[in-house]
Amino acid sequence: MERLDNLRPLILFLSGIFGAAGVALAAAASHGGETRLLGSASTMCLVHAPALIALYAAHRQLRMATLAALVIAIGTLLFAGDLVSRHFLGSGLFAMAAPTGGMTMMAGWLLVAIGAFFRRPQG
Repeated sequence: MERLDNLRPLILFLSGIFGAAGVALAAAASHGGETRLLGSASTMCLVHAPALIALYAAHRQLRMATLAALVIAIGTLLFAGDLVSRHFLGSGLFAMAAPTGGMTMMAGWLLVAIGAFFRRPQG
């Protein structure tokens, strides 16, 4: 897991992007029309942005924090990206992109749960 530590700045970067995208998507969803997809994409971005920050901060206590954050981020990108693509372009990223993203996010959260049993030694 230590090899992934070089990717930790990417976690904060993606958190900021997800936060900004979540707010922008919420604003777009509030302007009427069929906005169900944008609302769902906004929710996923806004929920996972602070989770990534928390995992970034927990890296010293939780061995799997960086891996879990990266997996959650990939899942969020796939899920939200597919919904946004469907809304604006009329087609998704690729077949099963949103379900793949959803399953990837769930896998990331399961890594967080499993990580509770693989804590870094204190000292």
